[in-house]
Amino acid sequence: MRSDAAKKGLEKAPHRSLFKAMGYTNEEIQRPLIGIGHAHNEIIPGHIHLDKIVEAVKAGVRMAGGTPIAFATIGVCDGIAMGHTGMKYSLASREIIADSVEIMGQAHPFDGLVLVPNCDKVVPGMLMAMLRLNIPALMVSGGPMLTGRFHGRDVHLISVFEGVGRVKAKTMTIDELNELEDAACPGCGSCAGMFTANSMNCLTEALGLGLPGNGTIPAVSAARIRLAKQAGMAVMNLFHEEIRPRDIATREAFENAMAIDMALGCSTNTVLHVPAIAREAGVDLPLATFNEVSSRVPHICSLIPGGPHSLQQLNEAGGVQAVMRELLNTESGLHQQVMTVTGQTLGENLQRAMVRDREIIRPVANPYHQQGGIAVLYGNLAPEGAVVKQSAVAAEMMCHSGPARVFDSEEEAQAAILAGGIRPGDVVVIRYCGPKGGPGMPEMLSPTAAIIGMGLGKSVALITDGRFSGGTQGACVGHVSPEAAEGGPIGLLREGDTIVVDITGKRLHCEIDEAEMARRREAWQPPAPKITTGYVARYARMVSSGSAGAILK
Repeated sequence: MRSDAAKKGLEKAPHRSLFKAMGYTNEEIQRPLIGIGHAHNEIIPGHIHLDKIVEAVKAGVRMAGGTPIAFATIGVCDGIAMGHTGMKYSLASREIIADSVEIMGQAHPFDGLVLVPNCDKVVPGMLMAMLRLNIPALMVSGGPMLTGRFHGRDVHLISVFEGVGRVKAKTMTIDELNELEDAACPGCGSCAGMFTANSMNCLTEALGLGLPGNGTIPAVSAARIRLAKQAGMAVMNLFHEEIRPRDIATREAFENAMAIDMALGCSTNTVLHVPAIAREAGVDLPLATFNEVSSRVPHICSLIPGGPHSLQQLNEAGGVQAVMRELLNTESGLHQQVMTVTGQTLGENLQRAMVRDREIIRPVANPYHQQGGIAVLYGNLAPEGAVVKQSAVAAEMMCHSGPARVFDSEEEAQAAILAGGIRPGDVVVIRYCGPKGGPGMPEMLSPTAAIIGMGLGKSVALITDGRFSGGTQGACVGHVSPEAAEGGPIGLLREGDTIVVDITGKRLHCEIDEAEMARRREAWQPPAPKITTGYVARYARMVSSGSAGAILK
């Protein structure tokens, strides 16, 4: 056992003494030691209940003959961090989470790991660490929040963000917004909808590193507790069978996960996280791979925020496993021979899956869109690529041309939108918000939600070198690379320049000739860093482009 390095033999008597100081018995010490890495805290709705999930995992480990040992890491609530300095720390927290789990797993030689995250950067951070450590491991999330109910319709966190714009547009009263605020988030769980957290939890399941149900069983369901117990038992099977994360997370498994990404219409943030996770597995996933997968995998689930259906409904319809079963009917199918944390191949798992509701999970022959949910755009504004959630874009905005309205910060853009300064046809440009320039590539949920709330969702496009919440809808193009702070073309734009956002043609272009672009580039000066001390200052100096997953160099 790997843990023997810290517990076996004469020379480890002092080590065993420290275990006994915590109440561990000789019998517990002799068993396989299973680390339970979690991010329980009292500031994230998706994590407030993770202590209960951890206790269930511990029960499963003990039932299967192991000794569970819990430890914690950090987490950031993107919703609470939104719209102020805190958002500069969200994406950057992914690297701290990965490093902290790696440190715990190397300093204390566990025989296996169960990782318990739920929200945005915690899931990819823990997956990155899992693949670095490469000891028997799996992930079990805390599960999605239920939708709220307001005036007879389903609502969620993004409804409140959009409500701010509606109040400004005088289509909603303050009293109604206060009522919505009380109803939108009815309890614990990752925010209801195919936002980043739920996207990553679904992709973990599709990748084979989470048990069936990981992505969709609601946080408040007893089935979530049962799943956590099963995860504790499953890690012991992985230990005995010597199945490790890199045995599971192969190139073929990542292609399966990307196929689910396209079928579900997941968050654009997956385009940052999936390549970063793949890198830890030794798998190269260039940005262009997303377009390749999107071209062959249709969008068959219309989920919040781009559609009407909730994660709870997707779960009732059969969940991620049922979606994967349906994708077997596509021309390219899925790689069924890949191993999963069940100890069986994907093909064996899918024999038990079935689609229970054809309204929620459409047949591949009758999809919502022939192409997948995400598109990568290229052009003279994005030589290294830019990303859009095309499944959440209105048909009339799939190709849009208009004058640039240029802002060097999210705050400036938000003020202009809410003040009525953005007109139909405009292209809002928010720059110096990339991994380096932000720093930390802040999400743009406030301005995108304000555009929708102000009734401009079908007439205004937005482009940024920052990123978007998974709750964003509309013609919003993010991750424009190279970013402005690195001298990218988005930093050379001027007010009134004509921008073409052609999602159908996978093109992001500005109608400026090369000579003029060269003159502007000659005059450009890099901006002073926005933060000069502390972690994100170091992060800004070390981080790569969004097109490379915003990994640290």
